[in-house]
Amino acid sequence: MTPRLNLTADPVELTAAVVDVHSVSGEEKALADAVEQALREQAPHLEVVRNGDAVLARTNLGRESRVVLAGHLDTVPLNDNFPSHREGSGAGELLFGCGSTDMKGGVAMMLSAAGALAEPRYDLTFVFYDCEEVDAARNGLGRIERELPEWLDGDLAIVGEPSNTTIEAGCQGTLRVEVRTTGKRAHSARAWMGSNAIHAAGPVLQRLADYTPRNPMIDGLQYREGLQAVRIEGGVAGNVVPDECVVAVNHRFAPDTSLPEAEARVREIFDGFDVTVVDASQGALPGLSVPAARELVAAAGGDPVAKLGWTDVARFAARGLPAVNFGPGDPILAHTQREHVHSSDIRRAVAVLHRFLKEGAD
Repeated sequence: MTPRLNLTADPVELTAAVVDVHSVSGEEKALADAVEQALREQAPHLEVVRNGDAVLARTNLGRESRVVLAGHLDTVPLNDNFPSHREGSGAGELLFGCGSTDMKGGVAMMLSAAGALAEPRYDLTFVFYDCEEVDAARNGLGRIERELPEWLDGDLAIVGEPSNTTIEAGCQGTLRVEVRTTGKRAHSARAWMGSNAIHAAGPVLQRLADYTPRNPMIDGLQYREGLQAVRIEGGVAGNVVPDECVVAVNHRFAPDTSLPEAEARVREIFDGFDVTVVDASQGALPGLSVPAARELVAAAGGDPVAKLGWTDVARFAARGLPAVNFGPGDPILAHTQREHVHSSDIRRAVAVLHRFLKEGAD
């Protein structure tokens, strides 16, 4: 039986209901079924389409601008944190559960807007997609872009990732490389007959220690860069001089840098070493100058901040849509056993989104 989601329920109750539907990456069908059923039955003003375990819905009101709202349905594996439960009361109430922060609070925020706003000031597209928490090749947005690209078109994209109900604009790019050193195997009792590849990695680590990050200001937002060794592998046996060592390095770069520029910078830092790129994703510029983005910032109040990390806003930016992250929850809590979201943050995020989208809003 498909779980029932009430789009007009209190947003905290709706979030709890979404959390209580198991949807670990690759197992989103039950939640996609529930979202599809709720939208078809409770939001007749929306055109609804199913794509695998993704659900898409949109208005067709002929508005001058279209806002795309996107949120992933999947979670990381359960960690003794399912189903949901609550602690505290009143303003201090916390909702615990797998995905409560990342990002079922954001999904509930979108569902609430989908059900409540039959006559929004912009045309709206809602994209509830699968497999965000796993490798990029399985990301449902990529499949939608290939099969239903027109559903990702618009003038502004809002990705409901947790942002402490603050506008987090753009995102960093990310580049992962392997820096490899080689040597010659020998018995460790006769080490002078070989060449130790792990020892040869010393200069690689020193260059990482000497690295000075850029911290550029872009559209008034402070971005920070980083270059970190995230793994080191080498060794054959306890009595063998190793002939290979690999240092895995992750470079997080500001969105004013292109992928080719980021790669060239890393290769320059490790000049003289064998460098192999294993993964790369372009960042996204803030894009806060478009009218819809300015109106969202005004509705949210406070000052927007730079997104330090990579999110699917980059996929929208690559299509020419300015994109921001906005959702309830603290991203620091994502993927933790005690993942939780403040009930007050859920209600505030919903109120901000309704204020931004409601017809006749100032």
